[in-house]
Amino acid sequence: MKMTKIYTRTGDKGMTSLVGGVRIKKSDVRLEAYGTIDELCSHIGLLVAQLPQDDDEREFLIHTQSNLFIVGSHLATDQSKTPLYPSAILPEGETEALEQRVDAILPLLPECPGFVLPGGTIAAAQCHVCRTVCRRAERRIDALADVAEVGTDIIKYVNRLSDYLFVLAKKINFNAHQHEIMWQKPCR
Repeated sequence: MKMTKIYTRTGDKGMTSLVGGVRIKKSDVRLEAYGTIDELCSHIGLLVAQLPQDDDEREFLIHTQSNLFIVGSHLATDQSKTPLYPSAILPEGETEALEQRVDAILPLLPECPGFVLPGGTIAAAQCHVCRTVCRRAERRIDALADVAEVGTDIIKYVNRLSDYLFVLAKKINFNAHQHEIMWQKPCR
């Protein structure tokens, strides 16, 4: 698609359009929810860029980014005014795919006797950033669900995604033979 014009000037006064043309303030809880999903998608893109080309998680992460576009479209639709387009409906089985990925990774990891400090390799640290942005997205979606219709499949998907990102960060460090730093209660 050739881009002929990037700016529209329609948002210069703090308003933006949802799917279907409904106008809302840029500070609206709905925009916070799908904006955080967009931020998460970008952070996952940075994570993918840091992984080796032959890493077995790259394709799944790129697929996840595509799913986040669907989640964003869902959240950007005020269903009280605009019906969901098919492109805003998460395909069946996507949450289960995340669960299967978590279940496949967990047996590969050593026991963890405590809390892990985010870090390790650059890619694992970036994965932890993705996880924390995902958790924030969950909170923003929960706030939106208090005042508007949000599909339960969307809520479940984002919750499982944060679980996947947690175990993925551990897997990245494990595969790199990078020991994780365990949280220690500070001494006084």
